[in-house]
Amino acid sequence: MSDPVTSLDKSDAAADTLTGGPRLGRGRTRGRAGGRIRGGAPLPLLLPALVGLAFLLLPLLALLVRAPWHNLPEQLAEPEVWQALRLSLFSATAATVVCLVLGVPLAWLLARTRFPGRGLVRALVTLPLVLPPVVGGVALLLALGRNGVVGHLLDSWFGITLPFTTAGVVVAEAFVAMPFLVISVEGTLRAADPRYEEAAMTLGASRFTAFRRVTLPLIAPGIAAGSVLAWARALGEFGATITFAGNFPGRTQTMPLAVYLALQSDPDAAIALSLVLLVVSIAVLAGLRDRWMTAGAS
Repeated sequence: MSDPVTSLDKSDAAADTLTGGPRLGRGRTRGRAGGRIRGGAPLPLLLPALVGLAFLLLPLLALLVRAPWHNLPEQLAEPEVWQALRLSLFSATAATVVCLVLGVPLAWLLARTRFPGRGLVRALVTLPLVLPPVVGGVALLLALGRNGVVGHLLDSWFGITLPFTTAGVVVAEAFVAMPFLVISVEGTLRAADPRYEEAAMTLGASRFTAFRRVTLPLIAPGIAAGSVLAWARALGEFGATITFAGNFPGRTQTMPLAVYLALQSDPDAAIALSLVLLVVSIAVLAGLRDRWMTAGAS
């Protein structure tokens, strides 16, 4: 006879796999109350925690306090604002598509196969997370610039030039955003039970068909969460973009670059642009609330 606790654990693990994250509130998870400890927090922990919370919230509150609310509509109605916003939305979306096309197969390779040097490959994939964005931009110039390792071939063979173009913005944003998608999808793949794919292959499906018909639906929540993270990271990218693509209004000037430029001549416009990015960030956080925020509240 099976152990009821073990059966409950398996049921919860399967549900977590299908939903792409920890399931709220049932059985042993509810019994542990999400890892909370009964009683009040000790003062040596409570004080630095409150200071840390204030440290995170104070800059955002200052942004709201100093915002030019009296002429905010006029500031946001400027053609330069809409130009930068349109370019930011387009380039972030295009970069996310690039991340999906390249990142999902890469995550599958890391999660489902074994090959020599897999740990090194994983470390290299996550390197843009810790690499200073300006260094990433310099590296992109050396690789894809007109005189770069690959760039001069693209220029001489196909007439393709990436630096200081809108396509260069997309390349720079995809470079810094892809690790977020790969990490999210790889984690979801590791949580997904591979026996579903093995069962599909024993019924005659090829490995690619099993990936397309079985694996992709299973990891869809992880792909969605990774896409949102990658899109948000691409939208806020600054260092690699200005280094690799420059700061040309209408062509490569995204919202963060417009904020930086406006801060030197028109601080009110810079604050208005920052508010737009803040609203977008809050919207992204709200979109991920089921995956993270409510999990912490269980």
